[in-house]
Amino acid sequence: DVQLVESGGDSVQAGGDLTPRCTASELTYRKYCVGWFRQAPGKQREAVGITDSWGTVRYKGRRNDRFRVWKENVDNRLNLEILNLMPDDSAMYFCAASSSTTTCGLEDDDYQYWGQGTQVTVS
Repeated sequence: DVQLVESGGDSVQAGGDLTPRCTASELTYRKYCVGWFRQAPGKQREAVGITDSWGTVRYKGRRNDRFRVWKENVDNRLNLEILNLMPDDSAMYFCAASSSTTTCGLEDDDYQYWGQGTQVTVS
């Protein structure tokens, strides 16, 4: 059973940092592609960063400048650190998983399982 539960979203001021977390079921965490996506109002959902079962991380565009995705084996967590938050970072942030056995994609169509999301608002 695939379970993804996000937490850690908040309302913060620009320039601050935030670390949303995703807790996954064990099989999902160990075997699946898992990643972070975000969707701002009126915009398409887009990847932030994804990781394969080995923990290798890929980022969308230049997001590794202020974003860091990593796996934390305690509690099967996938973490997303966002540094120097900007108002444009305001979005619902989602954790997603894919059972793909090939390359872990960076498009939301590549992912079959989604959490409920955690809201990040930057003012």
